[in-house]
Amino acid sequence: MGPLPSKAQTMTTTAKKPNSAFMAPLKPSAELAAAIGPEAVPRTEITKKIWAYIKSHNLQDANNKRLINADANLQKVFGKSQVTMFEMTKLLQPHLGKI
Repeated sequence: MGPLPSKAQTMTTTAKKPNSAFMAPLKPSAELAAAIGPEAVPRTEITKKIWAYIKSHNLQDANNKRLINADANLQKVFGKSQVTMFEMTKLLQPHLGKI
């Protein structure tokens, strides 16, 4: 039996490849584009942009940071005035289309 591979060799051969579904650019709906812009970007970028919008408009609930208080733009996307950060991603799905 030969020598064991080094940790670096093992990591490079077992590293996960990025999921291409998450990297595919998606076109935001007109409602979502009002908050994050109209350009098609990967799902990961959409999440970053929506969080940047939430933070820049101070939309996190003061008492419970897991709640997002939707402004007029986000109410069109979420369909209600307050959502949890966990349901937010599910509510974004109908507003994302393939290009």
